[in-house]
Amino acid sequence: MHIVVCIKQVPDSAQIRVHPVTNTIMRQGVPTIINPYDLFALEEALRLRDTHGGEVTVLTMGPPMAEDSLRKALTYGADRAVLLTDRFFAGSDTLATSYALAAAIAKIGEVFGKPEIVFTGKQTIDGDTAQVGPGIAKRQNLLQLTYVSKIRKVDLAGGKIEVERRAEGGIQVLETKLPVLITMLEGTNDMRRGSMADALRAARAEIVTWSAKDAGIEDILKCGLRGSPTVVKRVFAPSPRAEKAKQIELQPAAIDTADALIAEIFGRLPALETELVELHETL
Repeated sequence: MHIVVCIKQVPDSAQIRVHPVTNTIMRQGVPTIINPYDLFALEEALRLRDTHGGEVTVLTMGPPMAEDSLRKALTYGADRAVLLTDRFFAGSDTLATSYALAAAIAKIGEVFGKPEIVFTGKQTIDGDTAQVGPGIAKRQNLLQLTYVSKIRKVDLAGGKIEVERRAEGGIQVLETKLPVLITMLEGTNDMRRGSMADALRAARAEIVTWSAKDAGIEDILKCGLRGSPTVVKRVFAPSPRAEKAKQIELQPAAIDTADALIAEIFGRLPALETELVELHETL
């Protein structure tokens, strides 16, 4: 079984800075890490590989420095790493990113074997859109399972997979055919500690590096800023609230503490009581 895992090198969220003119994230001088959500996807891929055999290929799009994250993925046990890097990709939004990654996955299928499963994290911490995974699935004509919390069963002979998916009403159990794209939820597994052998292998491994041309991308105008219709109007930090929290003290003799607390809150915020009553009447 061949599995492709898409990861992203992102700025450490504790040290992110925003360019005052372009409203884009300034990555220079900011420490980078593997997108935390992608690690759950990588671990799940490695577990399936350990159970069913095969290979795990890790793919990322980014500047040459993104090679560091790929080597980190190799230390965890991934078999191969592919870096998609080209100046044409600079400034890509989710639409342009999914276009480039879909082309790279198709190229991986030609060179290393068609993948049965493509994994991504549910979203990235720098964009938080959760759009790239489904975008890849659409462009590759793959069935997609999003917000997956558990892989229950993989039937390679029958070409089927069964998963648990977290939904608003609870847990959905879904079965679909392979090949498939899966976006993994956080907290679904624990990332393994890489072995010394994998660390040594990662240090000397050759990272497969592809330009846009190497990946078979046909339309450069769909990449980078030129292929990105998303326009960031404004980026800002929320203003701190001037009003401080108020402490409400109740009399110990209160018969019903909850009723007394609600009455005290409504006494301080009469408009809130009116809004709740109106909302109740509309339901």
